[in-house]
Amino acid sequence: MTYALINPPSAEPLTLAEVKAHLRLEEDAEDALLIGLVKVAREHLEHETGLSLMIQGWRLYRDDWPASGVIPIGRGPVQAVESVTVYDADGVPKTVSLADHLLDGVARPARLWLRDPLPPGRAINGIEIDFTAGFGEAATEVPDTLKRAMLLHVAHMFAFRGEVALDLQPAGVPPGYERLIAPFQRRGL
Repeated sequence: MTYALINPPSAEPLTLAEVKAHLRLEEDAEDALLIGLVKVAREHLEHETGLSLMIQGWRLYRDDWPASGVIPIGRGPVQAVESVTVYDADGVPKTVSLADHLLDGVARPARLWLRDPLPPGRAINGIEIDFTAGFGEAATEVPDTLKRAMLLHVAHMFAFRGEVALDLQPAGVPPGYERLIAPFQRRGL
C-alpha cells in the first residue's frame, strides 16, 4: 500500500494570530517563518499519528484486494471515498461502483468494503482508491490537544530558528509533545 497526497489542505489548523499570541510576538518580521513552522509542525504531527488534521485528498494504491474483502485505510479520519479505479493488464482504467459500499471512516485504520470489486490486471498499483480525510474544513474541528501539541512544537522550532534552518526542521520536539499526541497515535504489535 502506498499513499499519495492529491489535494493538500487549503488551510492550517493554527492561524498566524494564534501562534503569535502563544509566542507573545507583536512584530511582523517573523511572520513568513512562523507560517512555515506551522506547516512543518502539522506535517510532522500527521506523520507521527497517521491523521489528516484538515480536509485533504489522498490516493491509496494497492496491488490487490485483501482476502477479507475489507480494505484498511491508514490515513484518517476518512470523510468520504471519492472513487475506486482498477487497471486491467493493458493499463486501461475501469471504475468500480461505489453503490452499496460500506465505510467506517472513524475507525483506526478506517475500513472500506465494496460490493463488487473488479480484479486488477496490473500486478503493481492496479487499484487506486481516492478518498478525503481530515477532521474538517475548519480549524475548530481539529482536537484542541493536537493544536496545543503543534503550538509547543512551533515554539520549540522558533526558539532554535538560528540553529536549524526551516528546510531541516523539525530538529526535535519539546518536552510534553509526545504525551499530548500519544492518545492519537496508532500502536502496532
